[in-house]
Amino acid sequence: MNWGSVYNVHFVIMGCGRLGVSLAVGLEDLGHSVAVIDHNARAFSKLPQSFSGQQVTGTGFERDILRQAGIEEAAGFAAVSSGDNSNIIAARVVRETFGLSNVVARIYDSERAAVYSKMGIDVVVPIPWSTEQAMRKLIAHGPHIEHVDSATGAAVFYVDLHESWYGATVSDVERITGARCAYITRELTALLPQADTVIQDGDELRLIAHMSGAQTVQRICNHPLEEEQR
Repeated sequence: MNWGSVYNVHFVIMGCGRLGVSLAVGLEDLGHSVAVIDHNARAFSKLPQSFSGQQVTGTGFERDILRQAGIEEAAGFAAVSSGDNSNIIAARVVRETFGLSNVVARIYDSERAAVYSKMGIDVVVPIPWSTEQAMRKLIAHGPHIEHVDSATGAAVFYVDLHESWYGATVSDVERITGARCAYITRELTALLPQADTVIQDGDELRLIAHMSGAQTVQRICNHPLEEEQR
């Protein structure tokens, strides 16, 4: 079955520091297109040679620069530069000028973070602010990455299931997706599943697979499960 690329979307990242680079690479590994903005062209040298996204030199809250980075087609925007003021301004421009609601801003000042959170800007005070946290906020419909082993690329994540998967077994999930089920959260309790454990409405499946395959697993789980696949 061809799962297509319906979930592959575009993201714009302002700031090519350590977090910006990790976020850009992680999103691209999931099959998304990415544009990175930084006022210092030398910052792009931190990106790996394998990175194929846009590299836009300029100020991340200037409208023309944002348009050049594809903000009008973007599904999400992350302002993760080293400056609170720049991140706040960029986040507001993207929300108010371009109407994009999926906006994440890194803000070090906790008091200012609380103010802007009330304005609808998703902010996180870095203590520390991880790549996985940022990706979880940007990608609203899974896969929800909770941990990535930097040495092996193995990821622990949970997926959004199409309702047709309810009644299937853990064995069905593992066989069809190629991922392993680590545990199930059911009614706020962690359940260590057996192969014949039946998936119920409301279950959250924590799966293990390579980071590069997590998006494919989500596509499969979001697709209706046909009876003959059980």
